[in-house]
Amino acid sequence: MDLTTDDDVLAAVGPRLRVLRRDRGITLADLATRTGVSESTLSRLESGQRRPTLELLLPLARIYDVPLDDLVGAPRTGDPRIHLKPIRRFGMTFVPLSRRPGGVHAFKMIIPAGPEPLEPTPQTHEGFEWLYVLSGRLRLVIGERDLTLPPGEAAEFDTSLPHWLGSADGGAVELLILFGLQGIRAHVRTDPHRPSRAQNPR
Repeated sequence: MDLTTDDDVLAAVGPRLRVLRRDRGITLADLATRTGVSESTLSRLESGQRRPTLELLLPLARIYDVPLDDLVGAPRTGDPRIHLKPIRRFGMTFVPLSRRPGGVHAFKMIIPAGPEPLEPTPQTHEGFEWLYVLSGRLRLVIGERDLTLPPGEAAEFDTSLPHWLGSADGGAVELLILFGLQGIRAHVRTDPHRPSRAQNPR
């Protein structure tokens, strides 16, 4: 039997919002600019001094890219399916496979076929990444190492090292990849107001 009251659920919203904002590396001032909600209101909402309303939570759910149910900690309705919304960046497709806010996120990454393999354009960011090749031949460049991974091979690496992913032979590649928050920002949620550091996310 669930003894959690509505007041308990609402009281947990503020701390959850604060964790999400800090995980995303967003200040209250930035959040106020992006949502149109005043900084003082956002601060009171996070501290529990302001009762969460749909009008306040909807823009936050959009900014954090999480379902509204996750913001309020609503129980799942019993449907375990994840409604996939592909994200296209730098000519690649990222299909989210997980939906919990914060922490590590799983994606299916699809590198399309091209007339010829691309030249590596390595990048760096904080964190670690893990990947598993489903199909195709993946070229993985990490620092001075240049590797080719066939289907069934996995890799884990420190993303503070210059790294790049691409097709080894110009054919399509599909892989599963786990991103931390820094990886999501670097490869999937690039700020559209900031110029990319490279034409390819790797």
